[in-house]
Amino acid sequence: MKVLKFGGTSVGTSENIKTLLKLVQEERKHANPVVVLSAMSGVTNLLLEMADLAEKGENYQEQLNGIEKKHFEVVKALLPAAAQNPILTKLKILFNELEDALQAVASLKELSLRTKDFIVSFGERCSNMMVSHIATQYFDNSLFVDGSQLIKTDSNFGNARVDFALTDALINEFHEQHSDKVLFVTGFIASTNDGKITTLGRGGSDYTAAIWGAALNVAEIEIWTDVNGMMTADPRIVKKAFSLDELSYIEAMELSYFGAKVIYPPTMVPAFAKKIPLVIKNTFEPEFAGTFIRSNIKPSDLPIKGISSINHISIINLSGSGMVGKAGFSGRLFSLLSREQINVILITQSSSEHSITFAVNPPDAAKAVTIINKEFELELAAGKLAYPEVEGDLAVLAIVGENMKRTPGMSGRLFHALGRNGINVRAIAQGSSEYNISVIISKDDLAKSLNAVHDAFYTDLKRTLNVYCLGTGNIGKTLFKQIKDQTQFLAEKNDLQVKVVGIANTRKMVFDANGFDLDHWEATLEEKGEQANLSEYVAKMQSLNLANSVFVDNTASEAPIPFYKQVFESSVSIVACNKKGNSAEFAQYKLFKDTAKKHGVDFYYETNVGAGLPIIGTLKNLMMSGDRIDKIEAILSGTISFIFNSFKGDTAFYDIVKEAQDLGYTEPDPRDDLNGKDFMRKMLILARDAGYPLEASDVKIDNILPEACLKADSVEAFYEELKNNAAYFDNLKNTAESEKKVLRYIGKMEDGKVEISLQMVGEDHPFYALSGADNIISFVTDRYKFRPMVVKGPGAGAEVTAAGVFADIINVATP
Repeated sequence: MKVLKFGGTSVGTSENIKTLLKLVQEERKHANPVVVLSAMSGVTNLLLEMADLAEKGENYQEQLNGIEKKHFEVVKALLPAAAQNPILTKLKILFNELEDALQAVASLKELSLRTKDFIVSFGERCSNMMVSHIATQYFDNSLFVDGSQLIKTDSNFGNARVDFALTDALINEFHEQHSDKVLFVTGFIASTNDGKITTLGRGGSDYTAAIWGAALNVAEIEIWTDVNGMMTADPRIVKKAFSLDELSYIEAMELSYFGAKVIYPPTMVPAFAKKIPLVIKNTFEPEFAGTFIRSNIKPSDLPIKGISSINHISIINLSGSGMVGKAGFSGRLFSLLSREQINVILITQSSSEHSITFAVNPPDAAKAVTIINKEFELELAAGKLAYPEVEGDLAVLAIVGENMKRTPGMSGRLFHALGRNGINVRAIAQGSSEYNISVIISKDDLAKSLNAVHDAFYTDLKRTLNVYCLGTGNIGKTLFKQIKDQTQFLAEKNDLQVKVVGIANTRKMVFDANGFDLDHWEATLEEKGEQANLSEYVAKMQSLNLANSVFVDNTASEAPIPFYKQVFESSVSIVACNKKGNSAEFAQYKLFKDTAKKHGVDFYYETNVGAGLPIIGTLKNLMMSGDRIDKIEAILSGTISFIFNSFKGDTAFYDIVKEAQDLGYTEPDPRDDLNGKDFMRKMLILARDAGYPLEASDVKIDNILPEACLKADSVEAFYEELKNNAAYFDNLKNTAESEKKVLRYIGKMEDGKVEISLQMVGEDHPFYALSGADNIISFVTDRYKFRPMVVKGPGAGAEVTAAGVFADIINVATP
């Protein structure tokens, strides 16, 4: 035999009631179940609203008519005309009784807790009477049961305490007399010994089901809801949340207490005492096996069972020397709050006993402060206590699971996930059982926190990285293609999902928190994009407040640089292809580094120096391992590399530069490459990363070009000057060839000094055999003193540069 409890959604419409009755009919094949029903969805709130309106002397007739209509429509939809009148008459009698109660409240302008319990009881009474009558169309042994006559409580109206001895006896006696019936029992309501209606608190219908199940020692208590059991987190906030197969009673109670609304916490108590399994099932997906809550659960590989939350709380801070060593202070404080029926959600106390912080529901905060000020008036006046401080707009996040007790590093993983996403923790509480760690955070950060923590603990799921991209030129387009092409690989090999959630260029910007379809991003940007504005772009990124976010700058513009600090301060990592930020004033370079470190986020810019070559990463690893950099030599301009690698034989320098431009290696004005400034920026970044606080003015640059070429007033004039100075370039080439050497434009950093010059190098030099547009860098260190470490490869091109950016993005996801 089972107890089946159905919530308000399950009895909310005629179609849902038909589904419910089919489930009951199926259960009857095994044994007659006890069916506990809630009020129709929304009805309890309407009843409370009407009670408040009546107390204020305002009109409640519209709401009353709405409730009546809601029930009557279901009856007319599910019963043939000939069978409707008896139940409509019974319902009308109940609605008349409800109206009389509301009129009494309106006349007295007074609404006691007792009267409020009586008024809200009509929700369950009407729904059960209606459904039990409709059930006669499916089976002939249904019986309506007013559960308030069988569950006996004290007179603590609004949240009554059950007299289990008397209640168990009454339920067993009633069931023995009607064991041949399918009992439709009102949830939520009970009564005192003298028959006054009481209620069992929020979620009381679950509690009713557990009370009946424990009294009758049933095989199972099924709680039918509109979700697939207990989930790892709120699926409305965490899209990756998944259903749990089973939970222990303690795990379920902890999750429910901290906001998981699938089941009411006291429900577990009677079931726990009798070791009766509870099953959370979905009325609208009955084939789903459900979540079992029981004592003998199987060992689990999950580090935690779930993440729960309360999305709106206030905390009260009480501090002062008068608390230190004062026996009974905490008892006095919390007894005071209990007497005033103020529920304390969470408590944390400093080890010095100098302060206590506790969380309450926001409506209770002002009342709590008032009674504390009154109770501790003498201590406050003497300065032994500070006046209580209230902080609002907060939330509680709790991780729960029995495995936490046996798994080291749980708190570290929690706080790393929060810290990396810039979540400030206001208070922490952990019970000695170690089944729960709770933190208080800003309400605005709750969604971000839930997603970040879920990713941190459920590592077998794909972690999500949310990417905001600036720049849709060759590198940006290629990056999007690479992300799209590697989606399956990242999921299978890295357990990672990269979602592009923001795209902007100089004209338009567009956002989608769910991620763009990268097959159609250009059309989306064009059709849905709004006018680009960097300030608004960053503000939108901040307002979305997504977990694990990275800002990618694929531009070559100065415009994004002033926003870097603001991005870091939003706890968002930056990947920069743009080298302008790191090569400006040293103070700015240091500010970016320090701000990223302060806020626990990453700043990756591998492509600033060698496109896709691992130059910055190699330098960083050498220094982190304690090696000392003696000298760096490098060719870090793919354009200049191509020109001098090709400048041999009878080919004129003019022709090589023109070929480089035709191949797309140079800027529209080749002098922007040949003047060495871009090379200088790269060498400056390397020097700074090597620990030298240099400015651009400290870098010595030897010009490749004669003065006349540099000063030409147009690109055409520049090429004419190249022709006019052909002898100058031929002389350089011939001199090098006569010495069996080649020309190379080389940057060198040694003893904290950086210079870039055109050199002639022989076969013994690692740069002699360079070809094409390759870049090359040589590290001479204490460990690589006699045989330098050399990194060589393509130093330009959209594919390799985008690949470098992509690698940096992946590094953000795998710190």
